[in-house]
Amino acid sequence: MKNRNPKGNGNGEGSTMDGPKPMTMKKKKNMNRLGGSGTGLSLQAFANAKSTSNHYNPALIKKKKEFYKNAKYVNKFKKSLKQQNQGKNSLPSAQRTIEYENEDINGSRANNMNNKKKKNGSQSLRQVYEKQWEEKEKARMEREAAMQVKKEQREKAEAQRKVERKEMFKKTRHGQPVMKYRIQHLLQSIQGSSSASS
Repeated sequence: MKNRNPKGNGNGEGSTMDGPKPMTMKKKKNMNRLGGSGTGLSLQAFANAKSTSNHYNPALIKKKKEFYKNAKYVNKFKKSLKQQNQGKNSLPSAQRTIEYENEDINGSRANNMNNKKKKNGSQSLRQVYEKQWEEKEKARMEREAAMQVKKEQREKAEAQRKVERKEMFKKTRHGQPVMKYRIQHLLQSIQGSSSASS
């Protein structure tokens, strides 16, 4: 085959085609990634090509959000506990200075007064606690009594229904239903409805 662009054609172009054009860099990288040129895919290259690693997984995203939300709540809770503990342990500054002055001036007398206050405070706390416990115990007993009454009513109604059902299903020796109990039931329901309406 002849060269279409001879070396000296008068255009000033001195280029010739000496073979296939070189591949672009992107194509080379793709070929190398897929196992090289001229050969089939290696097993490793095939596995890597098939596994798409798009990083969108709604379940993982939801899990992360929930984790951070919970962590935020835990931090808030710890912070509030710390503030409460500081509030209980420390007295206002004016009160602290007065107590320190009393200890310096009076010494043991101030300590005795503080001890009495603590004892009175613990006794009043104990009384409050006992009072609350008694109220809770009373409420529990009332609940148990109410539950017992309901249970007895339920059992009584169930036994009555069982008896009525047994009577309603009684049959004569020929297989016919016994009408006596059915008529009594109808009469009772009519009387009950008439007494309820008046």
